[in-house]
Amino acid sequence: MQKEEQIRLVEEIVETAYRLLTHKLALGGLTAKNEVAFQLEFGFILKTLGQLYEFRLVDKFQLEFETYINLTEKSIKSKSDRARVDLLIKYQDESSFTRVAIELKFFKKETSREPHNRYDVFKDISNLELYKKHGIDVCYFILATDHSHYVSQNIYSVDTNAFDFRDKKKYKSGTVLQYKTETPHGPDIILSQDYSFNWDKVNDLYFLKVKV
Repeated sequence: MQKEEQIRLVEEIVETAYRLLTHKLALGGLTAKNEVAFQLEFGFILKTLGQLYEFRLVDKFQLEFETYINLTEKSIKSKSDRARVDLLIKYQDESSFTRVAIELKFFKKETSREPHNRYDVFKDISNLELYKKHGIDVCYFILATDHSHYVSQNIYSVDTNAFDFRDKKKYKSGTVLQYKTETPHGPDIILSQDYSFNWDKVNDLYFLKVKV
């Protein structure tokens, strides 16, 4: 299988798993009350689908939880040259090898950490950009929440309004994202790609998927 074809196949697995996850969670087929459960449920769907995509004996799908990626520079998230990724997919055959990294967030209204949560989303995206420089072929950021604050809030505080991924908002590569409070939650973040944030709403839940 050609590398490009293999990447498209693995992207299809992730996109299909995302649709299944969002609808099963929102419609009651699955229950996830925290980020760990969200990760496990998504991992189960990915693993099940991935095995169905092993069309030949040489096709191998592997999923790892909370695994490490070695970097040549420190990431904002881990503050070291070893970054722990939520989910790592490996798909290979006799001629090609593809790796996909996925970072997940699950924000509950009742346990809101605003505005830290918004900063952490961009921190995860920053890490994903770094993974792509170190052998990861495709990266995704996926967020689920029951809180419309992240999706359609009218206005954010001037100290933290740079960290904005509301529905239909855009980020321009090179823009400096700065936490302007007296005690910043973290250092400035600068992303290297443009992004458009487009949310999905299923029943009372909101979902954001960003391909990096």
